[in-house]
Amino acid sequence: MAAQLSPQQLAEKHRPTLDRALGTIGSRGYWSPHPEHPKAYGESAPADGLAAFQALRGTRFELDQPGTDGWTGGEVSPYGPALEIEYPHADPDVLLPALGAGMGAWRAAGPETRALVCLEILARISARTHEFAHAVMHTSGQAFTMAFQAGGPHAQDRGLEAVAYAYQEQTRTPASAEWSKPQGKRDPLELRKSFTAVPRGVALLIGCNTFPTWNGYPGLFASLATGNPVLVKPHPRAVLPLALTVRVAREVLAEAGFDPNLVALAVERPGEGIAKSLAVRPEIRIIDYTGSTVFGDWLETHARQAQVYTEKAGVNTVLVDSTDDYKGMLSNLAFSLSLYSGQMCTTPQNLLIPRDGITTDAGEKAYDEVVADLAASVAGLLGDDTRANALLGALVNPGVKARLEAAGGLGDLALASREIAHPDFPDAVVRTPAIVTADGARKVWERAWDGGEEVPYLTECFGPVSFAVAVDSTQDALELLRRTVRHQGAMTVGAYTTSQETERAVEEVCLEESAQLSLNLTGGVYVNQTAAFSDFHGSGGNPAANAALCDAAFVANRFRTVEVRRPS
Repeated sequence: MAAQLSPQQLAEKHRPTLDRALGTIGSRGYWSPHPEHPKAYGESAPADGLAAFQALRGTRFELDQPGTDGWTGGEVSPYGPALEIEYPHADPDVLLPALGAGMGAWRAAGPETRALVCLEILARISARTHEFAHAVMHTSGQAFTMAFQAGGPHAQDRGLEAVAYAYQEQTRTPASAEWSKPQGKRDPLELRKSFTAVPRGVALLIGCNTFPTWNGYPGLFASLATGNPVLVKPHPRAVLPLALTVRVAREVLAEAGFDPNLVALAVERPGEGIAKSLAVRPEIRIIDYTGSTVFGDWLETHARQAQVYTEKAGVNTVLVDSTDDYKGMLSNLAFSLSLYSGQMCTTPQNLLIPRDGITTDAGEKAYDEVVADLAASVAGLLGDDTRANALLGALVNPGVKARLEAAGGLGDLALASREIAHPDFPDAVVRTPAIVTADGARKVWERAWDGGEEVPYLTECFGPVSFAVAVDSTQDALELLRRTVRHQGAMTVGAYTTSQETERAVEEVCLEESAQLSLNLTGGVYVNQTAAFSDFHGSGGNPAANAALCDAAFVANRFRTVEVRRPS
C-alpha cells in the first residue's frame, strides 16, 4: 500500500503536539490544542459544517469495509427529525479476520508512528468539528454549544490524552539493551535484548447514546495507539458521530500506508443486540464500554477472554455542611443540575443537607429554606426559554422522560419539572429538572441496605431528577456518603463546608472509597465537568467504573512487552 503520509511528514506536523501533551499530563496544568470557540475554525466553518451534516441525511454511509451483508439505520434525532442514514451491516465472520490482518505491520510501526497517525486522525476530526457537532447534537440531544464543545474539542482532548499515556507507557521500557554480567576471571556473560510492545488483539468499542465521542475516543485511541485494531459498535441511537470517526480513521490509515481495516464499524439491525455476541468472541481481546451497570457487570462477568474497561452508573452525591458563599453555592449547584438535563454520568443526584440547617454568609438557613432557595435558583436560571434550551438540550430517550414523569411519586416535589418549547424543533422533548425532598434519617437508609424497603435516592435515577436528602447530622451525611460510594459507586462527589475538620473528613471518605472530590465550587467550574490532561474522570476504584479517563492503568494493559535475547 503506497503511503501518501510519510513518517517524516507526520513527525514534522504532530511531534510538537505529542511532546506538549506528554508534558501536560505530567504538570496537570491547563492546555488544549483544540479551540472551544466556533469562530476559531474559520468564517465559513459553521455553514460548511451544517451543510456537510445535512448532506449525510437520507444517504448510504459508504465505508468500503469487508463483510458488508446489508444496510441498516434508523436514528431519530431527540429534536425530532429522522436522519434516514443507512450504514453497512457487517458479517463478523468476515470482518473480524480482516481487522487482524494488518496488525503485524501496525505493531512493527512502533509507538511513535502509531501515536503520530492517531494525532493526524484527531487533527482531521478537529477540522470538521462543526460537522461533528451537528452529528452529536442530533443523536445525543445535547444543545449545539455543548455538542460542539463536549463532542468536539473536549472529546478530541481526551483522545489525545489517551495517545500520550499510551506512548509514555510503551516507551517506558527501552527498545533495546546491552546486558553484561561479570564472571570473575572468566569472560562476562553478554546478551543483546530487545523489547517490543505487542498488542493484545482486536478491541471492541461499545459506544454510548449520550456522549458518543467524549466517552468513545479515550478507548478508541488508547487501543489504536497501543497497536490494536478497533471494531467500533455504536449505540443504535447514536451511530453517526462514531461512523464519521471510523471513516476519517480509515482514510488516514490508508494514506499512511497501513491497512484501513485496522478500524471498522459494526452497526446493528433493530433489536439485534450484537454487543453481547461480539463481546464473547475469541478474537475480541479488549472491550471499552460506557452505559448501564447491568450490561457493564455482564461484560465483566462473561467476556473473560478480554480486558474489559467499563464506565457504568453511580449515585453522585453533594454534601452541604456550610458555606461562606451561599449565593455562589446555589448558582453553581443549579447549573450543575441543569446542564444537559442532568443526563451526564457526573451530574449530582443526592444533595445531603442537615435537617437542622446550615451556616452561611447570609445567616443560618434551615433545610426547607436551602431547598426552596435551590429550587428558586434553578427556576431562575431556566426562567428564560431561550437560555433554558441552550442549557438543557433535549431528553435523549423515552426512558429519561418516563423517570422524570415518575419523580412526583418518589417524594414531595420541591421543584416540579416544566415543559419548554423549542423554537427550531417543535418535536424536541425539553424539560426542566425536578427536585424531590427525601428523608435521610439513618434508620431509613440503614434498613434499606440491610435488605429492607427500597429507598429511591439510593439507586441511580438517570436524568433531570435530584433528591434533597434531609440528614440528621453532618456525621450521618458522611456515613451515608461512604456507604453510597461503596455500594453504588460515584463518578463525582462534591462538598460545601467552612469547617476544616469536615473538609478533612469528606476527603478521607473519598480517599478510602476512591471517589473524585470537588470542594466548595462556587464559580465557573462545576462538579460535573472535567478537563483532559488535568482531571481524572472516574477513578476505577468504586462500582461506578473500573477505569479512569485517563491514567496509565487505562492504557498499560492494552499491550504486553515481549523480550527477545541474543548472544552479544
